Amino acid sequence: MTTANVAPRTLAPTRTASLTSGRLPQWTPWALLGTAVAISFAVFVLVAASADAPLNIVGAVVVGVALYLVLITTISALVEGRRKAIDRLVTGLVVAAFALAMVPLVSVSITVLQNGIAGLSAEFFNNSMRNVVGEGGGALHAITGTVLVTLAAAAISIPIGLFTALYLVEYGAGGRLARGITFFVDVMTGIPSIVAGLFIYAVFSLFFAPGIRMGLMGALSLAVLMIPVVVRSSEEMLRLVPNDLREAAYALGVPKWLTIVKVVLPTSIAGITTGVMLAIARVIGETAPLLITAGFTASMHYNLSDGRMMTLPVFVYTQYMNQGIPASAYVDRAWAAALVLILIVMALNLIARAVAHYFAPAKGR
Repeated sequence: MTTANVAPRTLAPTRTASLTSGRLPQWTPWALLGTAVAISFAVFVLVAASADAPLNIVGAVVVGVALYLVLITTISALVEGRRKAIDRLVTGLVVAAFALAMVPLVSVSITVLQNGIAGLSAEFFNNSMRNVVGEGGGALHAITGTVLVTLAAAAISIPIGLFTALYLVEYGAGGRLARGITFFVDVMTGIPSIVAGLFIYAVFSLFFAPGIRMGLMGALSLAVLMIPVVVRSSEEMLRLVPNDLREAAYALGVPKWLTIVKVVLPTSIAGITTGVMLAIARVIGETAPLLITAGFTASMHYNLSDGRMMTLPVFVYTQYMNQGIPASAYVDRAWAAALVLILIVMALNLIARAVAHYFAPAKGR
């Protein structure tokens, strides 16, 4: 038995993309972007020099990006065809929109960081503003009040929002009551925060004396704002759970409530947790409802149902609006409190990501 001599197969040499291959090289977009921005800055520098005016950096960047979009679309249409040119144009527009959206976020973050670090100290985290005039003092009472009020609001709104979403998805889908609940949830999503504060203040004024301020009132006003966000986000996450999982559980004889507890909720817990954290981040910085309901104080206070309670947003407002002597001390405390508030929101988001990652179905739980 003989075997035929087979010539060894050789791999065809790979060719890099070129202008004649119907495909632009990978470096082309970056080269065009750099060229367009350089041309734009050169023109703006000449215009500024001739008019003896400062260089308009923002205008140069905008014109450079617009010039890049024209260049990449034209060259891509000539080399790669019309479909690829439109794809590159849309990609450029999306990236430009993302960069534009990041500008205010980065600007605010840098501004708060630069101005807030100057006011951070051990005294800021260990003391309140009781008997403090001018320099010194801290925001311990505001940090404590923010944590207590936010936790109380979450404890009120999360069960209500989650149970409402479960009813809308699992029990009342398509029903008249479910449609009514969905309508009112959508209406509540758009109400101004000041309206929630006024509503809680009016309700408590009917049962107690007018002018009452309590931390519990602040928690309830934040809960009013949180509930629609929790309902809508939880509802969307529950709808993403495949019906095959529910039907498989029903086929095994598992009751509906146990299917929800053991199948539906564990599958959607990551998205639900993210929605809850978004709801908390949405209300933790509210100033108007807390100023009306919780009020402000310079002392430590731990009882939500008795007396006024300071929160970080109200602390920032009062420090900036009621500046004393020296004014720089009040402004520094306001910036420092704003930075602490941002750090708390960031910590909550990191915790939400950790919880979502741990409870995700891919973990094999």
